[in-house]
Amino acid sequence: MIGGLLPGPVVAVEAFGEDGESEFADMPLFPQEEALLTRAVDKRRREFTVVRACARRAMEKLGVPPQPVLPGERGAPQWPAGLTGSMTHCDGYGAAALVRADDLASLGIDAEPHAPLPDGVLATVALPAEAARHARLVRERPEVHWDRLLFSAKESVYKAWFPLTRQWLDFSEADIDLTAAAGPGADPQGTFRARLLVPGPLVGGRRLGHFEGRWTVRRGLVATAVTVRHG
Repeated sequence: MIGGLLPGPVVAVEAFGEDGESEFADMPLFPQEEALLTRAVDKRRREFTVVRACARRAMEKLGVPPQPVLPGERGAPQWPAGLTGSMTHCDGYGAAALVRADDLASLGIDAEPHAPLPDGVLATVALPAEAARHARLVRERPEVHWDRLLFSAKESVYKAWFPLTRQWLDFSEADIDLTAAAGPGADPQGTFRARLLVPGPLVGGRRLGHFEGRWTVRRGLVATAVTVRHG
């Protein structure tokens, strides 16, 4: 699911449902990772383990020896030298996407249940322009939970933003325009553009004013991904 949203150089590994969790959940953690879970409840331990198992599978596919994935500043994962990536998990799903740093400047992925946001959350997430577009999209494509999709897109934008800037990006500092792909198809999908409302990062000598992303709805989930190229 996530892999289909990402360009060729990126390696994505996913775990779906109980079968996927069973495949990954017994993977031994590195001691540095175990130390972070001394007070973790079972659900937290399972999610933590599954996404790191996905990340280590992705490292292996890229020819990199498996290594611990520890949280750094603001919880962002610290990747082995020469790699950049992103992880996500929600009920019934976990994924990691990794790429060589020479191939992409940054990336961000997110997955959420395809269900409405809790009451009141959209008002805290959406800018006025986003709220207006949301109302239109709901009328045109009511089968998509556009509020949850907007939230997920903002999460992916932040995950791609932070490694480039080491700064916080508030929900109000990126204006996201979601677009649905035209034509028939069992699974809704499309693209989005995130216009940055604060000075963007310098990448390849140019200051970025926006990020580009893709989205899909499949298997009861909404998934989003953002990639940032060097040039």
